[in-house]
Amino acid sequence: MKHCQWCDKQFKTDITYQIYCSPECRDMSTKEKIAARYIISRRQKRKGKDRNCKSCKEPLSIYNDETLCVKCNVNPSDVAKALKEIKDNLK
Repeated sequence: MKHCQWCDKQFKTDITYQIYCSPECRDMSTKEKIAARYIISRRQKRKGKDRNCKSCKEPLSIYNDETLCVKCNVNPSDVAKALKEIKDNLK
């Protein structure tokens, strides 16, 4: 008996190199591996390139997928709501 590398269920096989219990587990594992490689390659393409925030022009990390920095990536309506709540609580 072998353990599926995706779902960890036990399964019986006649083929020694089979590592997944079903085509569904194999497909899910393959999709996850492709997605992980894509994220890594996308970050590697950013290496050595100057990326700056569109708003404040602060340098961005290669790990930042957004075009705005953390400081600029704030929803103004959420800030306005929070300020209004604070003002109401102070009264």
